[in-house]
Amino acid sequence: MTRIAIVTGAARGIGAATAKQLAADGYAVAVLDLDAEQCADTVAAIEASGGRALAVGANVADSEAVSEAVALVADELGAPTVLVNNAGILRDNLLFKMTDGDWDAVLNVHLRGAFLMSRAVQAFQVKEGWGRIVNLSSTSALGNRGQANYAAAKAGMQGFTKTLAIELGRYGVTVNAVAPGFIATDMLRATADRMGVGFDDFLAGAAKEIPVARVGQPEDVAAAVSFFCSEAAGFTSGQVLYVAGGPKA
Repeated sequence: MTRIAIVTGAARGIGAATAKQLAADGYAVAVLDLDAEQCADTVAAIEASGGRALAVGANVADSEAVSEAVALVADELGAPTVLVNNAGILRDNLLFKMTDGDWDAVLNVHLRGAFLMSRAVQAFQVKEGWGRIVNLSSTSALGNRGQANYAAAKAGMQGFTKTLAIELGRYGVTVNAVAPGFIATDMLRATADRMGVGFDDFLAGAAKEIPVARVGQPEDVAAAVSFFCSEAAGFTSGQVLYVAGGPKA
């Protein structure tokens, strides 16, 4: 039986790598992002490797859009029982410069989006008596200058994860979080731009502070997500795994 996975924010970066990894693991994958057209490259890569994928456009912070997107996945691919809540944005600024809009946008996409997607998908998971939810947190959950909104959202993802693990465990659903550190993505490039540092220099500087002496790649995170989605992870739930090249809290 082919299981159906939804990966949000899957047009690029960690989401795209995760979607490709889950497809390689044998899942049919709904590649969800704000614009379905932006998912074309991820879908094409999965199909070229012999997998099955569906591009879905939806704003994860919009309740109606989420309901319609999950229903579409169920109709086109089948009942989704694996969900990776990866969608996220940055609106970095120091507290005194941070606007209401900066705060609301980040919390809405990360936390409200994960809530809406999880609520929609859990109905299928409970019915099937099996499921996996993986939420993307971040080392920023431990605090990071200029990211009060993002850090709060990513810390919130950890509390959300642990609570869902308690609520859904009896239905055969595990819920875990992956907290990446420095990963070479467009989002990290935006951080370098904000700091006025060249991207290569930014990565090189970061690598010096990481015990394994390199920054992470999206595939590093995808591998961790892959484990949490697997049958082998059936007794692992409510955990936060830092994928950061060294020890974190």
